[in-house]
Amino acid sequence: MKGVVFVTPKEARYGFSLAGVTQLVVEAQEAEATLEKVLNDLASGVVVIDERLLEGMGEERLRELERRWYGVLLVLPAPSGEEEREGDYFERLIRRALGYHVRLK
Repeated sequence: MKGVVFVTPKEARYGFSLAGVTQLVVEAQEAEATLEKVLNDLASGVVVIDERLLEGMGEERLRELERRWYGVLLVLPAPSGEEEREGDYFERLIRRALGYHVRLK
């Protein structure tokens, strides 16, 4: 059976491991390498990565990793409460689903 893996920054270190799922706590500069490692692990079926860790990784690189992988890759929105970040997240979801950028007003 495939597992669920959460990749989070240290600010979220207590959340998901308490729920019984695998949680990897990483720094932003380690996020891309950790994500690649987890995606190459055959035991991973769903990988959830915190949005704050993706700031240094380009959208194209994330899409490339997602295309090469057979499982489900989810981006967990940052708990900042800022509307701008939330809008960015939803725009990214729509762009991924539709294949092009849509401006939300």
